[in-house]
Amino acid sequence: MVIFGVSLLAVCMLVGVFLGELFGLALGVQANIGGVGIAMLMLVLIVDYLNKRNKLSKPAQEGLSFWSAMYIPIVIAMAASQNVAGALDGGPLAIVAGVACVFISWSLVPLLSKGGSKDSLYEEIEQEKVI
Repeated sequence: MVIFGVSLLAVCMLVGVFLGELFGLALGVQANIGGVGIAMLMLVLIVDYLNKRNKLSKPAQEGLSFWSAMYIPIVIAMAASQNVAGALDGGPLAIVAGVACVFISWSLVPLLSKGGSKDSLYEEIEQEKVI
């Protein structure tokens, strides 16, 4: 069901926005810095933690999958459009910083993706097919 898991999503969003506001205040900026990213990261980590310990029911997993599929792309698209508009108004330094962050993130993907072996991934896929 879609309604299951919405409370977890809402808590992650509220905590993320709160922490983003705190980061903004700490840096002397009157803006939310990274609140949505923090919320999404929390959501992914908490759902993974709960799934590994079998604490989520099947309806809750389906609801979280639905809202993750809807929420993350929409919020990222909204934030990206705001960031691009702000970067264009901010001048060349903001654009260079944004491009540098993207390339640094891309370069870290291979390093971060070495966490699991291919064999364990294939075993998980085969087990899901059996179930």
